[in-house]
Amino acid sequence: MGRLFGTDGVRGKANADLTPELAMSVAVAAAHVLAEADRSHPPLAIVGRDPRASGEMLEAAVVAGLASAGATVLRVGVLPTPGVAYLVGETKADFGVMVSASHNPMPDNGIKLFAAGGHKLPDDIEAKIEAAIEANNGGWTRPVGAAIGRVHDLLDGADHYVKHLVASTPHPLAGIKVVVDCANGAPADVAPAAFSEAGAEVVVINAEPDGLNINDECGATHLESLQAAVVEHGAHLGIGLDGDADRCLAVSAAGEVVDGDEIMGILAVAMHEAGALTDDTLVTTVMSNLGLRIAMREAGIKLRETKVGDRYVLDELRASDLALGGEQSGHVVMPAYATTGDGTLTGLHLMARMAATGKSLAELASIMTKLPQVLINVPVSDRAAVASAPAVKAAVAEAEVELGDTGRVLLRPSGTEQLVRVMIEAATAETAQRVAERVADVVRAV
Repeated sequence: MGRLFGTDGVRGKANADLTPELAMSVAVAAAHVLAEADRSHPPLAIVGRDPRASGEMLEAAVVAGLASAGATVLRVGVLPTPGVAYLVGETKADFGVMVSASHNPMPDNGIKLFAAGGHKLPDDIEAKIEAAIEANNGGWTRPVGAAIGRVHDLLDGADHYVKHLVASTPHPLAGIKVVVDCANGAPADVAPAAFSEAGAEVVVINAEPDGLNINDECGATHLESLQAAVVEHGAHLGIGLDGDADRCLAVSAAGEVVDGDEIMGILAVAMHEAGALTDDTLVTTVMSNLGLRIAMREAGIKLRETKVGDRYVLDELRASDLALGGEQSGHVVMPAYATTGDGTLTGLHLMARMAATGKSLAELASIMTKLPQVLINVPVSDRAAVASAPAVKAAVAEAEVELGDTGRVLLRPSGTEQLVRVMIEAATAETAQRVAERVADVVRAV
């Protein structure tokens, strides 16, 4: 069996790559690996999903698999991924399962697993689950009679999650008018409720999920309708969530996009001023814009970089007990309130900063100036070999000398495809494009 888990759980086209049979196998293996062996009662699992049509089928398979392994299941229904993670910790469950493909299009789906406390699984535990599937698929010793797991619905899970979100908000949102784009996904009820209860005036768009329209030209990956709605309604800002609400991007009153780097910069400065930014350090990935690094240095804030992927940000936050981290794509993590990226939480804290300072989102975002960034994906036959080739290394070194302190070169093999990614930042878009094309040409030649 090839590597089953990607950077964020098991994901693929529903009923083709990710079948009910595979979902059941993952659930059974997870129940055996994640539950403590010497418990005096059955392991407890939280199960949630986003509203895409295939989630109904895959949720049923996951629940059946868990119950067949003797686990007690609390089914929370449609809920954002960070809501499921929160409830795993709140209920003291042994683990949790979220059926979602996040920002992916509707035909895809996925399975995300959370350990006790609501934390994402480390690589070695995912490897154990994969090994258990391969070694025991169809061969588990199954409980019978009263030992078979029971299934219950946790009807007030969303209410508990909303109360938690509102309680975390550091300043009332009175006077803030926000448009929230719910991506026709899991946050359709939760996000508007949280924003409203925290005091904001809320205009809601793309909050009518029908199982087929999740992420369809809406949400954090398609901000055009949000930009138009913010201007149309005269709102102070817009919040764009994705299908499972683990990421958040924003839009200013003028309709300009405020990305994850800018959001992290705003929140880092706020926490720094409040004395809440542990070790005055922000955790980002290598893809964060050089402008963020410059702005944080000027604000007296240190940056710590990780590989691309929110799981690596999470690992660093936990290992070093730090208070804020995230990605340019809008995954923002505040461990004091969440164990994973939470778009609704991010939106609340972003608006709280606006309310506390009386400044517009554009004013707050102006603390950093984004450098032009060009990314070229070059198809290759062997991504690792090409990325480490002497000619490619020489081209990167030459580009670094040319850009000096005014730019940055990042060349890395893709983690999932046979691609080498060439990213250049420079003082001007023309320079970034020219240098990126030159390095990409060398990659193609190799």
